[in-house]
Amino acid sequence: MAKVVKFPVQPPEKFGFKPVSKRREQKPPRHGQLNLFGGAKVVKLNQLTTFEEALLLDEQGDEKAANLYRQAIKEGDSVADAYCNLGILESRKHHFAKAIDCFTLSLKEDPRHFESHYNLANLYAEVGNLPLAKVHYQMSIEIEPEFPNSYFNLGLTLAMNKEVDAAIAVLTEYRRLVPQEDLSQVDELIENLARTVR
Repeated sequence: MAKVVKFPVQPPEKFGFKPVSKRREQKPPRHGQLNLFGGAKVVKLNQLTTFEEALLLDEQGDEKAANLYRQAIKEGDSVADAYCNLGILESRKHHFAKAIDCFTLSLKEDPRHFESHYNLANLYAEVGNLPLAKVHYQMSIEIEPEFPNSYFNLGLTLAMNKEVDAAIAVLTEYRRLVPQEDLSQVDELIENLARTVR
């Protein structure tokens, strides 16, 4: 007889994307005179890079952000971060193949890009590829071991993949990382999973 695992009605944040929310790479400031005989250079009056402009538009929900992320990539401005955030935008439009391509291009640029591993795991989980979701959650935990959502999402992925003991262990680690007020739902989930192995 099969046992039913009842998941909490309102689980903590799961399978949500994590955008890069600030610029990582800082170019050293240039000092001295401009070369009058060199190539032309666009000087922005607002002092924001193309990536930073895209980020501002993205945070406001402006669809022009995607084009600015593409422009930032062409300019070599925070390439891994721009690909990552572009992948989130593609995923929201349900363009999953394009989103996966963006996240993998981000990882090609920076193989330890935490947000890309985490977001790629979320996307693989969403489309039902649990083995790849598991690998990328594990990578995100290796890179940022104090980010609780990776543990929770990995725990759910393991539970859906019927790896109950591993799911309980990972969810127990999630418990350690979150505030006391967030524990009731995960405790209920752990208890329900524990009943399936008894």
